[in-house]
Amino acid sequence: MHEFQKNRPEPLKAFLVEIREAGMEDAPEALLAELRELTGNLGIETVGEEIVAVKSPTPRTYIGSGKAETLKNAALALGANVAVFDAPLAPAQQRNLEELFGIAVIDRQQVILDIFADRASTREAVLQVELARAEYMLPRIRGFWGHLNRQRGGGVNQKGEGESQGEIDSRVTRRRIVRLKEELAEVVLRREVQRKRREKIPLPSAAIVGYTNAGKSSLLNALTGAGVLAEDKLFATLDPTTRQMSVPGGGKLLLTDTVGFVRRLPHRLVEAFKATLEEAVVADFLIHVVDAASPDAARHAETTLRVLEELGAKEKPILTVFNKADLLGETPFLCEPGAILVSTKTGFGMEPLKARLYAMASERKAPSVLFIPHNRYDVLAKLHEAGCVEKTETEDEGTRVTCNLPPRLKPLEKEFGAGTAEV
Repeated sequence: MHEFQKNRPEPLKAFLVEIREAGMEDAPEALLAELRELTGNLGIETVGEEIVAVKSPTPRTYIGSGKAETLKNAALALGANVAVFDAPLAPAQQRNLEELFGIAVIDRQQVILDIFADRASTREAVLQVELARAEYMLPRIRGFWGHLNRQRGGGVNQKGEGESQGEIDSRVTRRRIVRLKEELAEVVLRREVQRKRREKIPLPSAAIVGYTNAGKSSLLNALTGAGVLAEDKLFATLDPTTRQMSVPGGGKLLLTDTVGFVRRLPHRLVEAFKATLEEAVVADFLIHVVDAASPDAARHAETTLRVLEELGAKEKPILTVFNKADLLGETPFLCEPGAILVSTKTGFGMEPLKARLYAMASERKAPSVLFIPHNRYDVLAKLHEAGCVEKTETEDEGTRVTCNLPPRLKPLEKEFGAGTAEV
C-alpha cells in the first residue's frame, strides 16, 4: 500500500477483481465496468479481470485462500503489477494479499482517493483529499513496517527497528490529521463568510447534483456560460463553482456545480467533502442531473438520492434533468413525470428547462411576511442585518415585515410567518 503510493511501478497494469456478495443488488458486470473506468482515469491499463462470488468475507484475504491463489496465478500470468479489489479491504487483508500476490494490492477506496488527489485544485479540496488519505493510511502504517519486526536484535535496549519506525510514522500521521482538520476548519469558515455575503443579497439558489460524469458542469456552462471544465471523465469537478443565471424581469438565480457522486463512495470521502457538498444543503432547490444514455441511470439516480439523504438535503425541491439526449439515437426514452430531457451538447430541451428554472426561482423568491412582536426586536434587527427587508409596517402589537428570507433565516417563518406577499 505505502510502496504503491510512494513508488508506483510504471507502466501500471491492473488485474481487476469484482466481488459479488450475497444480496448484492447492483449487477457485478456494471460495477466491474465502473471499476475499469475508475482505474483508467489513473492511467492504469487493465490486463485482466474476474468476478468472484463471496458468501461472506474471510478475515485473512476477504475471498478465501484458495480463490486468492487462483487469482494470483491469473494476474501474474497476464503480467499485472497491481491487483485492484472492488471491495473495502481491511489493512490486514490488504497486507496478506500483497504477500501472497507478490505485487501491489489496492482497493476501491484508494483508487477513488487517488483520483480525487489528481483532480483537487482549490485549497479546500486539497485539504479534504489529504485528510481522507491520511485517515485511510493510518491503520495501514504499522503493517507496512511489519517486515522489519522480524529483524529485531537481542539487546536489552533494542525494541525493534520496525516497531519504533511504525510508531513514529503513526504519530506523525496523527499529528498531520489534527493539523489538516484545523486548516480545513479555517477554510470552511472563510467559505461560510463568503456564503453569508451572498445571502445578504436574497437571490434564489440551486445546486446541480448527480452521478459523476452525468454532465453537471456542462449544464452549468450551458445555462450561465461559466466556462467550467467539463471533461468526459469521472470526478472532473471537485471544487464547487457558483455562477449567476439571468431570469425574466431582471432577476438572478445562483447555480452551483458540485462534486459528482458514485456508487460505494467511501464514507470517509462523504465526511471529508461535506463542506463542499454543503452547497447542496443550503440551496433553495436542487437540479438532479442524470445521464439518460447510461444503462445504469436508475442505479445512479438512487446513489445520488442516498448521498443527499446522508447530507440532510433529500427533502428539498428537486428538478430531475435527464442529460445526453443526443446519445439516445432512435432508442425510445420515457421521461419520468416532472422531469426534463435535454442535451447540453445540441441545446435540445434547454428552453423548457430554463422556463422551469424561472418558475422555481420565482416560487422561491416570493417575499415572506413576518409579524414580529414588539418584545422581539432582536429578530427584527437580525432581518435588517441580513439585508432582506423590503417593507415594514408598525401595528399596535408588533411590526409586519415583508422580506426575502435567505436560506439560513427560513426557520423564522414557522414562528413568525404571516403568509407571503403578492408578487
